[in-house]
Amino acid sequence: MTSAASAPIRVALVDDVDDIRRLVRTALRFRGGFEVVGEARTGADAIAIAAEQRPDIVVLDLGLPDIAGRDVLARVREESPETKVVVLSAREPTDRAWFEERTAGYVLKDADLDYLVDVLENVGRTPADVRVLEATRDVVAGARARELVREAVRDWGLVDILDEAALVVTELVTNAITHGGSDFRLQLSRTSGAFRIEVVDEGEGTPEPQPQDTEAEGGRGIMLVDAMSSSWGVENVPRGKLVWAEIAIS
Repeated sequence: MTSAASAPIRVALVDDVDDIRRLVRTALRFRGGFEVVGEARTGADAIAIAAEQRPDIVVLDLGLPDIAGRDVLARVREESPETKVVVLSAREPTDRAWFEERTAGYVLKDADLDYLVDVLENVGRTPADVRVLEATRDVVAGARARELVREAVRDWGLVDILDEAALVVTELVTNAITHGGSDFRLQLSRTSGAFRIEVVDEGEGTPEPQPQDTEAEGGRGIMLVDAMSSSWGVENVPRGKLVWAEIAIS
């Protein structure tokens, strides 16, 4: 969600399957903070919409009937250089590096719709509302993550949730380092109703709350996350998993 005082994120939907566009349109309406300014079933129509509407984001299916997906992408960027493109595809890219250089995101059609909307929300949100830390798996990673939290809540006027946010970030980062066994990406964002924390790592498995055990030295982190946050969850993403939590704000 975006701030109620912010302009909606303007989105154009490009897919030759009517039901796909309808599902995405409904998900955006349900989340709020978006305006669908155009829909297209062909590459030619997508290019025309980009030129006329100059949307913030184009959600682009690569399998259009008239023009190859890469060519549509290039033409959209020519017609509206400020527009960001998020690919929504039925298959993994054969050249991921090519798409990473030219798009703001690549989402598979079998992914949860909420994940797609989260990607669009993050892509369309102003930089001031997002803080990101790309961190290696080392002993100072947790301290760097907490420092990012302190900076974010201070700048966003949310210091009253500092303790909860710092604890949740510590647990999610510790989980990524200890159980994910990989480098990680931390993203903090502010919406109209929540302070959102996302940690992406390349580890297998998903965290689950463990039964309380007063003698256990670990395994209770996710229980703390559950207690401190208004909601949390785990999603599969390309090359890993995303664990997120939200702390309610007024």
